[in-house]
Amino acid sequence: MFGSTTADNHNPMKDIEVTSPPDDSISCLAFSPPTLPGNFLIAGSWANDVRCWEVQDNGQTIPKAQQMHTGPVLDGCWSDDGSKVFTASCDKTAKMWDLNSNQAIQIAQHDAPVKTIHWIKAPNYSCVMTGSWDKTLKFWDTRLPTPMMTLQLPERCYCADVVHPMAAVATAERGLIVYQLENQPSEFRRIESPLKHQHRCVAIFKDKVNKPTGFALGSIEGRVAIHYINPPNPAKDNFTFKCHRSNGTNTSVPQDIYAVNGIAFHPVHGTLATVGSDGRFSFWDKDARTKLKTSEQLDQPISACCFNHNGNIFAYASSYDWSKGHEFYNPQKKNYIFLRNAAEELKPRNKK
Repeated sequence: MFGSTTADNHNPMKDIEVTSPPDDSISCLAFSPPTLPGNFLIAGSWANDVRCWEVQDNGQTIPKAQQMHTGPVLDGCWSDDGSKVFTASCDKTAKMWDLNSNQAIQIAQHDAPVKTIHWIKAPNYSCVMTGSWDKTLKFWDTRLPTPMMTLQLPERCYCADVVHPMAAVATAERGLIVYQLENQPSEFRRIESPLKHQHRCVAIFKDKVNKPTGFALGSIEGRVAIHYINPPNPAKDNFTFKCHRSNGTNTSVPQDIYAVNGIAFHPVHGTLATVGSDGRFSFWDKDARTKLKTSEQLDQPISACCFNHNGNIFAYASSYDWSKGHEFYNPQKKNYIFLRNAAEELKPRNKK
């Protein structure tokens, strides 16, 4: 144990480390919207905090501020003008953090931990959408103590995404619901899951004219489904692909299969990144159905990822995700957030 010369592979891709990362597992990452000059990154963690950094053009990161919940932070997002950050927590509340005054106030309440939070900016309304393990989806006017609307979910909310005018929510027991957000939120369609195992992450993608047209859904069984809402040919256009698995072939050597912890679409190219419990990130071109790149393996899982507003920066978090239980938890292991230049590696295979 002592004096062993094991190679340090906490950062095998030699990416930029964010300074002062959280002290416990990182649950979520989100970059500021294009309305803010520069780039700001937030991260929520199981240490009950949400932190904000300024990311300078040379990659240097400056810690700016942080706020606390009384339970782990499970999700976070920005308002469209970049002045506020919204956080969802195991303390059964959501908060709105005003970055200018550095004050945070409670804006939502559930009967169980709040797993997802998204800002909705529609032409005729703005609100915060929270998804909880209490099996409800709630929509909040941040100035009012009670929700504008509450929608019942078939099961606990596990992951969600919003790209106006569409929301996608995936629940326990492989529930999958698409909502339309025009005028007011309403259920659009319940979809039979294309995946056979527990839903872990979902991300909406857009078509060539910037309209949300489908979603990518990741499961704990190293697989992602690409699902279009109204495809010309559903049997052909919708598909699944394997990812975040060890090299063993299923026949002779047993294959290690890992959870897909996060999916993010590149805002310019429409290609996607996936991150997994295997400690790797991969970049994919869903239209050409090819893998563009896979990272070297980090020494712990990658728990979250995101792109900045112009797609030049890919951020990913390295933390234990408890996918192997408590006996694999090492409190000595630090958590990291890495920044990678994403301008070139996510270009589609054959640019039209």
